[in-house]
Amino acid sequence: MNRVCSIFSQLLQLFPGLEFEQVVKEHRAERHARGFTCWGQFVAMLFCHLGKVQSLREICGGLAASEGKLRHLGVGEAPKRSTLSYANEHRPWEVYRSLFEHLLGRCQQVVGPRKKFRFKNKLLSVDASVIDLCAS
Repeated sequence: MNRVCSIFSQLLQLFPGLEFEQVVKEHRAERHARGFTCWGQFVAMLFCHLGKVQSLREICGGLAASEGKLRHLGVGEAPKRSTLSYANEHRPWEVYRSLFEHLLGRCQQVVGPRKKFRFKNKLLSVDASVIDLCAS
């Protein structure tokens, strides 16, 4: 059996499931879930950032077009625009800060204690994308 592993899937492997769930519980981010998990929102927003999409319509349309491939990423189905908008409005942003801190800590462990870890290129935040529909 041939197994295919996308680059997107490899990026998501940088965020272990147990660590992600721990951060979600710590910030009580599933409080306003309404059937849409934090993991689903994270996948959608990472897709948004990497694909440089400009609207909720593009995010949801792009995810819906690859819906069969979403299952191996841990997302059952592509979110609706209203669901993603509600999640972006009501979920705490501190979840993403904590995820970044965990990832940075792992990077620092790889480099070792003697060297200060720095990112080579300009660092862009995953949740910094402005979506016109939400901003207006």
